[in-house]
Amino acid sequence: MPLIQVTLLEGRSADMKAALIFRLTEAAVDAIGAPRESIRVILQEVPPAHWGVGGVCKASTTKEAKNA
Repeated sequence: MPLIQVTLLEGRSADMKAALIFRLTEAAVDAIGAPRESIRVILQEVPPAHWGVGGVCKASTTKEAKNA
C-alpha cells in the first residue's frame, strides 16, 4: 500500500488539493504499477507562521508581498 505524504503551506482551494491528490495517485499508478485503490495520499497543511525558508518565516514574507 503506497502512502504519499505531502506537506504544504495552507491556503489552497479544495479543488486544487483534490487535483493534487488525483495526480499523485495517477503518478504512483504509472510509475510503480500500484493498484489505484491501494494508494493513500495525506496532505498536511502548515500555517505560514510555522514554515521557514532560509531562516525567514513565510508569514513575514507573505505580509511583505501583500504590502508591496
